Amino acid sequence: MTLRKGEKMTISIQEHMAIDVCPGPIKPIKQISDYFPRFPRGLPAAVGRSGSSALRPALSQPSVSPSEAPREDEEDVDQLFGAHGTTPAEQPAKSQAPEEVVDPEGYESDDCTALGTLDFSLLYDQENNALHCTINKAKGLKPMDHNGLADPYVKLHLLPGASKANKLRTKTLRNTLNPTWNETLTYYGITDEDMIRKTLRISVCDEDKFRHNEFIGETRIPLKKLKPNQTKNFNICLEKQLPIDKTEDKSLEERGRILVSLKYISQKQGLQVGILRCAHLAAMDANGYSDPYVKIYLKPDEDKKSKHKTAVKKKTLNPEFNEEFFYEIKHGDLAKKTLEVTVWDYDIGKSNDFIGGVVLGINAKGERLKHWFDCLKNKDKKIERWHTLTNELPGAVLSD
Repeated sequence: MTLRKGEKMTISIQEHMAIDVCPGPIKPIKQISDYFPRFPRGLPAAVGRSGSSALRPALSQPSVSPSEAPREDEEDVDQLFGAHGTTPAEQPAKSQAPEEVVDPEGYESDDCTALGTLDFSLLYDQENNALHCTINKAKGLKPMDHNGLADPYVKLHLLPGASKANKLRTKTLRNTLNPTWNETLTYYGITDEDMIRKTLRISVCDEDKFRHNEFIGETRIPLKKLKPNQTKNFNICLEKQLPIDKTEDKSLEERGRILVSLKYISQKQGLQVGILRCAHLAAMDANGYSDPYVKIYLKPDEDKKSKHKTAVKKKTLNPEFNEEFFYEIKHGDLAKKTLEVTVWDYDIGKSNDFIGGVVLGINAKGERLKHWFDCLKNKDKKIERWHTLTNELPGAVLSD
């Protein structure tokens, strides 16, 4: 088709229809390609003028690679290839290429756009066996209420074993899609083993006074990503709710943990035992909580005078006691003694429920033996250790 000087080129309706509705790849029409040029930024201008016959070889050269071009350019390349008759076999490969080179920090998924982002930081305090979770803010949360806003709060669980025992939550902020909490939530009794095998689940929910609270989005962080005593910052897109694995290894189930301090005081010639706190206790009551207290014995107990009890803490699975008890005993006799620590759930009108216990002494093993040995070796020094409670306590009578 030749044009006279000054005459404008016209496009027939048939040519338009062939491009708009014809299924599958079509042969490019040279006039259309020249009249509506679509090629990525960064390519030489001569490429566009040379027509479709020169365009394909230019784009297939190795010098123009997806990793060297911006993401926007790659989208243009995809569109250009689609407009110039890419075969069905080539199409999947071309559409997958941008996903491999996308910068994760600049990437926004549909969930991110719809559910929002969460800014937070995590710190594992190895010396104190604590995991500090600082929830900073969220941005662009999904509207959940009739007014187009939400009443968001953040809730934490440790997996496996999500329960009320390891649930923490922030305060609720009213009528906002961009809340700022700046709130630090702390898990106590976290061991190096936990940091290897556990995952922190962070959920953002909408509080509703008259109905059930609604889920907005969540993210999950494997704790093995954290380095001890180093704060790691996150700014992550929230995802839809993921199923929790119900086939967790039952051998990993725990009755809870207890923080005990031991100190032999030379001046008083005795052992001081501190019951500081418990974490992640098993729930024994119908409301999903317990009313825990702790009993300790120094055995053999010939005079039946070694029993001590803490106060009862109501409706909690993470009680804080901070109570100390003293046993008058010679240092040399401690090697023959065993300290039995048991945790109970207080019930009115019926027998108290045994939650778990731990034995410290010369016949113990692992951390329990090491704790006892360090106490004997370091007089007048307080030694604190976390211990995992077991559901069986050798030599103990499981009734109160």
